[in-house]
Amino acid sequence: MQTNTLPQKAGLGLRTPHLPEVLAQMPEVAWWEVHSENYFGGGAPMATLRHLRSHYPISLHGVGLGLGNQTISTRHLQQLVNLVDEIEPQSVSEHLAWNRYGAQVFPDLLPLPRLEGVLEKLVEHIDHVQNKLQRRILLENVSTSIQFKGEIYSEAELLAHLVQKTGCGILLDVNNLYVNQINLGVDPYSEIAKLPLAAVGEIHIAGFEMIDDVAIDTHGAPPCDAVWQLLADVLKVCGPLPVLLERDTHLPSWPELYTDYQSLVQFCQAQYGEQNRCPQ
Repeated sequence: MQTNTLPQKAGLGLRTPHLPEVLAQMPEVAWWEVHSENYFGGGAPMATLRHLRSHYPISLHGVGLGLGNQTISTRHLQQLVNLVDEIEPQSVSEHLAWNRYGAQVFPDLLPLPRLEGVLEKLVEHIDHVQNKLQRRILLENVSTSIQFKGEIYSEAELLAHLVQKTGCGILLDVNNLYVNQINLGVDPYSEIAKLPLAAVGEIHIAGFEMIDDVAIDTHGAPPCDAVWQLLADVLKVCGPLPVLLERDTHLPSWPELYTDYQSLVQFCQAQYGEQNRCPQ
């Protein structure tokens, strides 16, 4: 089964408003991550992604599959299979979340109630997805502002069980860890200590916004100092890993975003040396 082969360097999330400048400049970026669902329709977006894939490593990051749903959408999964077969990305990832009840689909990454039976259902779904894709997927921890009564696992403990039972990997979002600390008092370092860190195949950093005294993972600001510190501490333990800068709302201009990306490149170089330098 194919595994993650992203460069152990800083990468950048690619968003549509920046495409004209990216295509014109073909900037020095070690790898790009895109949202899988944006390319299910084929056409011009797919042609653009094929072009970029011929020049850069690509990570496909899913936001709609809903591994925690009661059932996995056959249509959605087949579209993902088709996209993976076409692009042959270096990595495929999904969220540890749910987004569907019956015929109703919610435009959000809803946290799973970590209760009896959820582990078995997730193992069934992850095995099914990995078998269809014929590759290992990475699972991302999510941000939340709610907790459920009677939970028997922390999120990190659930991820550790899933790695053991399915062979999947982890996409560790350190911003989400910090958001959960603000909202729920969950100690991010306690969660990190419970994870099988050898299974971490990618890290995300981003920024959040405070809305009515709740931290919301909007990816609408640069990462804060506490998130940078979490990243540094994880890299000290794990060594070099692919690290992605995400920005989805309040998008800065391309030059501003590229400057932020270069700051991440320099940060990673300071943590683990010259092997993070982007190719010339």
